[in-house]
Amino acid sequence: MTETTVADPAGNHDDGFARLADPHRPELLAYCYRMLGSVHDAEDLVQETYLRAWRSFEAFEGRASMRSWLYRIATNACLTALEHRKRRPLPSGLGAPTDDTGSAMAPPPEVTWLQPFPDRLLRAGSDDPAAIVATRASLRLALVAALQHLPPRQRAVLILRDVLALRAAEVAELLDLSVPAVKSLLQRARAQLGQAAPSQDDTTETPAAHQRELLDRYAAAFENADIAALMALLTEDAVLEMPPTSTWFAGRERVGGFFGTRVLTVPGVFRMTATMANGQPAFAMYKRGPDGVRHAHAIMVLTVAHDGIEQVVAFRDPGIFDLFGLPATVP
Repeated sequence: MTETTVADPAGNHDDGFARLADPHRPELLAYCYRMLGSVHDAEDLVQETYLRAWRSFEAFEGRASMRSWLYRIATNACLTALEHRKRRPLPSGLGAPTDDTGSAMAPPPEVTWLQPFPDRLLRAGSDDPAAIVATRASLRLALVAALQHLPPRQRAVLILRDVLALRAAEVAELLDLSVPAVKSLLQRARAQLGQAAPSQDDTTETPAAHQRELLDRYAAAFENADIAALMALLTEDAVLEMPPTSTWFAGRERVGGFFGTRVLTVPGVFRMTATMANGQPAFAMYKRGPDGVRHAHAIMVLTVAHDGIEQVVAFRDPGIFDLFGLPATVP
């Protein structure tokens, strides 16, 4: 149904705009995040989108829906921003895994890394459970990381068509392209993404009770520095990544060896607080400092399969704790 606006004799420009535009803010934030790989950048672009839309609101005649109009502005803003930015990778997107768990960690390279997306930022979105599940699946870390490999215009077309389910004609209008051009870009994007993105089988949800048990045991293993218990939870081909360090490990033995010799050496150092990121289970890691206080250390995003935990990405950036509504320290 096409949204329309009516003249407001009282001049309540702000109220009319907010009523029509505000419900779309959470999905626009998720869209800009998929495009940019950064929550901070996505928030800036959404703010810019709403400012541009507000300034042009009186000229909005309702010939398109408010949603389409906002997506057009947001897409143009994202494409402009991406002209001057490199893609945001994970460590596994830069090179091969490291075999020696005892070697010195490589210093952080000059890379702008992919950020996790807190699920709490979707709270104001759709109340439809199916839509929420679909949105979370389209934000999975491996998928967003794979999207960063696509050229910006291909990335936009694929998200608009395959994630947001817009018709080819709608996408063509948003991007000022022909329908054949949109179909060509989509075909190329799908082919490239298929080599890096998780398959549907990989994104199948594990039963909630089983996942909850795995996560409880995982948190306990970390807090108790129980490396044997931790390794029992990892799949044989488990992967560990730790941006901003480019070093990463593949395989249960190497992941467990690193944790056992470099991280989980003394019980009681870490406290794990459950959260959600990219539609996946996550933990906020707090590390005890010399002052006896536990300080924000990392947001650890987990990929859980039926047979255990198959990927751990520890974003070692205390600055992102605020995005998750979490304190910088705990007693």
